[in-house]
Parts: sequence; C-alpha cells; structure tokens
Amino acid sequence: MHENDRPRPGGAYRLGDRTVARIGYGAMALERFADDRDTGAALLRRARDLGVDHVDTADFYGDGVANDVIRRAFGASDDVVVVSKVGAVRVDAPVPLALAQRPAELRAQVHANLRSLGREHIGVVNLRRADAGPGLIAEGEQLVDLDDQLAEMTAMRDEGLIGGIGLSAVTLDVLERGLPAGIVCVQNAYSLVEREHEALLELCARQGIAWVPYFPLGGAFPGLPKVADEPVAQRIAADLGITPAQLGLAWLLGHAPDVLLIPGTSSVDHLAENVAVGSVALTPEQTAALDGVWEQRVAAGTATPSWP
Repeated sequence: MHENDRPRPGGAYRLGDRTVARIGYGAMALERFADDRDTGAALLRRARDLGVDHVDTADFYGDGVANDVIRRAFGASDDVVVVSKVGAVRVDAPVPLALAQRPAELRAQVHANLRSLGREHIGVVNLRRADAGPGLIAEGEQLVDLDDQLAEMTAMRDEGLIGGIGLSAVTLDVLERGLPAGIVCVQNAYSLVEREHEALLELCARQGIAWVPYFPLGGAFPGLPKVADEPVAQRIAADLGITPAQLGLAWLLGHAPDVLLIPGTSSVDHLAENVAVGSVALTPEQTAALDGVWEQRVAAGTATPSWP
C-alpha cells in the first residue's frame, strides 16, 4: 500500500522527509518479547495494518531486542519510518543505562542501531541529550558541547547513514542552538499533567518540527502526577466511554498540530485502544477543563517537577 493510501490514525504530520500518521508506536515494550520475537513482530505488523507507520526505538531497548523485533517485522522496507536514538548505552549496573555523549560514541551507536535493525539507513535519529529530566543528567566527561555532537550527526546525515536529526531531553536554549542543523523532531517528557516544556512545544509548532512526548501519561517515577489520577480526567473519560489513558493521549493530539504520539504496548487489544484515540473528539468545554489541570498546578505552585 502506498503511504498516501494508508489510514492516518489521528491525522498526519511531517516527520523528516515523510508524512506519517500522528499515532505511532514506542518500541520499548518490545523488550518483553525477548523469548518470543516472532510474536512481537506480528504485533508490529498488526500496528502497520491499523495505520501506524512510524516506530520509535533504540538499540539499548532490551540490549538490541526491540530493534531485532523490528527487523523481523519489516526487514529493510521503508513502509514504516524507523526513528532511533543515540546518546546512551546499555550497561550491567543497577541503573541499566549510561550516557554516551561524545561524538565517537554517537557514531558507534548509529552503527549498532544499523546492525540490529538490519538496515543501511535510519529515517530519523534523535540525539538523546541530558539537559532536562527525568533520568540521567550529564556530568564530567559526558558534558559534551552540542555543536560537536551536531557536527557528527550532520556528517552521518551527509554520509547517508541517517536521515532527519532529532533532539531529546533538551532545554529551550539547546533547541534554539540546534535549529540551524535542521532539527525535524523533539522528544521531551510532556503530558496533560506535566507541561514544563510548553515553550519548546510552541517553538516546535512555529518551526514545523514534530513534537513527540515521552511519558505522555505522566507518572514516570514514583511521586510524580499521573493523568489517570486526575478527577477531571476520570470524569471526562467516563463521559466519553474511554479510559483516562486514552483521554490523556487524545488531549495531546488536540493540544498542538505537530504532536506525534508513540504509545507502546505488548498487547494487541491495547494497541487497538491506542490507535482508536485518533477518533476521539473533545468538546471545547472538555478541552478547557483539561487545560485547567496544569493551570491549577501552576497557581498552586506545584508545577515545577522534582525530577529524579
């Protein structure tokens, strides 16, 4: 099926040099298929049948498991845009990730992704910086200048190893510095209950850059707010006959036209629920009530997260 003939769950937006459905798939959940990779591949093919045409992954998801499942599902076909990321590597430690921010490390990670995906080219690669939480924050030798990193990323783009360049876990000033490199997407923690990076989203919308929120339902770490715990979200979801999770994703789609969602799951039924979010329509009154969740947190002085 030609990309223009596919259904577009949630509508469509540009991601690099492609137009994709606004609902994609986050591949971290594929780690669960380490011992049954063909079933994971079948799940991905079902996602494609439902109109999902971009998959967000990383070689460090399951130490290559997620990428291997993607390879089994799609081979080297470009029917589905593969988006990967660099800037961290898997390690054997209590915290299973370590930053790997130096240019040579970024290049090595691109090649690791190419090997595990079975590809010669990756559609988009996100540079996972460590400027903003949650999670790892750069220090010591991993405090690498953005210009040096983007010079390496641009070189790999010129060589044809990667297509678009994205940024992840960045602040507003870092994004502004990176714009001349031709940034095609930004991934930051963002949700109905956590809108610390609203200014970045607004800049992306003005520049035509895809905004791909991770932790889109909040609650990434203990003690952080969750969409499902918000009474307003619970009430509106019940009125619409959907789950609070679906409502949180639907709010994101309606909040800005450049939002691309990448919910992950290992369940075919849950996959269908995620894709169905593209058909959820919120009234202006419902949207205003949901917008107010963040506004109330700002007014109460609880809007600034204390990231781990």
